[in-house]
Amino acid sequence: MVSKKGIATTTIILAAITGASFLLWLVPQEDQTTFVVSDYENYLDGVKNIQEVLQESMEIEYQNLRNGEISPQDYIVIAEVTSSQITTQISEFVTSKPPEAWQDSYISYMNAMKKFNSYIGETKILANLIEKGGTDAEMDKVIERIESMKKESLEYAKNSEEQRPN
Repeated sequence: MVSKKGIATTTIILAAITGASFLLWLVPQEDQTTFVVSDYENYLDGVKNIQEVLQESMEIEYQNLRNGEISPQDYIVIAEVTSSQITTQISEFVTSKPPEAWQDSYISYMNAMKKFNSYIGETKILANLIEKGGTDAEMDKVIERIESMKKESLEYAKNSEEQRPN
């Protein structure tokens, strides 16, 4: 048996939940999130250390893919996780709002991370070609792009280091 009191209580609870949901939707949210950094040098060093670890691990997995020690599908899963981590770091980096003295260095390092993320994307293309039995010419073209992106990423990182304020 359903009582009138139970129906009324349930209706009030549902109305409250609905009202609260609409309030959250109607109340303006701040569009920009800022990642607060007070020591820009140490923050950049920390990001750089994380990036170097990710690069080393991806290089090992990339070589494992090329040597046939890991399946293309396993490689793609690893690459997607790493790419997601890099994307998160780029987002934090963008919202850290460095002072003018650090901006050139930060922008160069952000470009290094973006280029490394592109490198990962190209290695996934190679993994798909390996899995589908692509031609040597197709694979050579992708490998050339991979090497070019890796070199560009390292160059941006080097520029970042040179652009640090004294």
